[in-house]
Amino acid sequence: MKPTKQLSDYPQPSVAIDLAILTVAEGGLQVLLMRRNDAEEVGGLWALPGGFVHADKTLDETVLRVMKEKTGLHEAHLEQLGTYGALERDPRGRVISIVYFALTPLQKLVAVTNGRDDLLLARIEVPWRGEDGGPADALSPDGEKLQLAFDHEELLGDVVKRLRGKLDYTPIGFALLERHFTLRDAQEIHEAILGRSLTKPAFRRKLLDRGLIRATGKFETGGAYRPAELYELK
Repeated sequence: MKPTKQLSDYPQPSVAIDLAILTVAEGGLQVLLMRRNDAEEVGGLWALPGGFVHADKTLDETVLRVMKEKTGLHEAHLEQLGTYGALERDPRGRVISIVYFALTPLQKLVAVTNGRDDLLLARIEVPWRGEDGGPADALSPDGEKLQLAFDHEELLGDVVKRLRGKLDYTPIGFALLERHFTLRDAQEIHEAILGRSLTKPAFRRKLLDRGLIRATGKFETGGAYRPAELYELK
């Protein structure tokens, strides 16, 4: 009888978590990037926050650890995007990555990035329309294209494609808003994800007809114009 093989007899690639944390600022989607100290080795100075999965931890536990330890963010809307395992994706060795994305209002990211030069909010530029798919670029505050490490341009494009695909049949876009928001805020979020303008009356009619939101009876304050009514998810 042949001896039973043990798990240690098989190749064991590393398993990692990569996390795309997105928000909306200045009318566009933005992603939180981390500065790499090994830019020459991994192909870029900036990358999505990530970390390796420990043998005694679940994937969900790992993504929460990565989010808290790497960025200081403690909560966000989290979803798993997919698994990436191309042979050459990590020049340091064989790494399979489970990719998640997180959505959060801008102010929460401003709070955790303030005073940190190892974190950067980069604008996402999508060179394709609709749900065609493909890599997406990350731009510095000066509008310069950033060279992302590993295959993170591909990952970023896949996140945007997933968001666009889910926008019409789920309330996922509202994870980028504060609890109370105006219809104008909701339209700006949807436009930022889609990368195009929407007709105001048609958007508002469709949004209200879907029955996802309700009026709070409260109004925004501090504006120069007539205050708009505030809404919330049902």
